[in-house]
Amino acid sequence: MSRLENRIPPPLVAGAFAILMAACARLLPGATLRFSGQATAAAILLAAGLGVMAFAIGQFARSGTTIDPVHLDRTRVLVASGIFRLSRNPMYLSLALLLAAWGVWLGNAASLVLIAGFVAYIRRFQIAPEERALRAKFGEEFEAYAQRVRRWL
Repeated sequence: MSRLENRIPPPLVAGAFAILMAACARLLPGATLRFSGQATAAAILLAAGLGVMAFAIGQFARSGTTIDPVHLDRTRVLVASGIFRLSRNPMYLSLALLLAAWGVWLGNAASLVLIAGFVAYIRRFQIAPEERALRAKFGEEFEAYAQRVRRWL
């Protein structure tokens, strides 16, 4: 275990990466990419990210469990229906999509590389401890779910 596990709320992590992406775009203008339909592509990614997030939060609310990933002890049920049939981590997927929208909007290849850093951080310091907690709490039910549904998509 690490001191960073489940310590920083994922939206704050995504916000930090968004700031780093903007800094990259500003400091590395040579990596600028412009293309026809760039704003449209960014808007589509933004809509996809917000839509996935809304579906995931709605599913948690309907299931009566917490969306707070920092306090894993508050988890009441294993949500495996709705959007969670397609992704075990749709909320983190939505944050990655929002960062992709931001990166496309910025139009900077260097900033887009940071999305991989976000995914690696979330996987190590958020998803891994969450999955340990879910295995401990739900056992075979979680194992079957994890075998059936991919982590991201």
